[in-house]
Amino acid sequence: MPIPESCYTILIRVDQAARLFNSLDPTPFRERDLDGDAERFIVEWAEEAPKDRPIELVVQLPPAEVNPEFTHTMQQAMRYNLDGRANQAHRELREPLREGRRALVIGIPILAFSLITSQLVASGVVAFSRVASESLLIFGWVANWRALEIFLYDWWPIVRRRRLYRRLAAAQVKVLPV
Repeated sequence: MPIPESCYTILIRVDQAARLFNSLDPTPFRERDLDGDAERFIVEWAEEAPKDRPIELVVQLPPAEVNPEFTHTMQQAMRYNLDGRANQAHRELREPLREGRRALVIGIPILAFSLITSQLVASGVVAFSRVASESLLIFGWVANWRALEIFLYDWWPIVRRRRLYRRLAAAQVKVLPV
């Protein structure tokens, strides 16, 4: 029989449940955005969580605000918000990948032109042709710099953020009295 995994607990203590959510957001409570400070707090603690342990969010409120119906509403609201952030990160990922594809569409023909022209120039006067040939090669690779930067590095932080928000959206939410 497998040993149950212990959860990484993020404890959130507030004097009112409403403080967890953006007070300027006019949507119903379940769909209201998390307060920026509350979200930052949750995310910063979640970033410290071991990758192999599930996350648990424990919201401590005054006893008057704790009841089964409210607990269910709080769970739905947290899940809705965190799942929405994961979806937002997924949408944000599309833009750099689209930009990278555009950069490749421009960069690859320039690289091909640079390589071909470099070979043609290399057959000319020795000193000048060597400088021109190398300059064309550098130009061709620089034309692909942005695409390579996007596909090698830029998308990873967005994927990590999306993964973190998905973990948080799947987290068990408990509402307990202080």
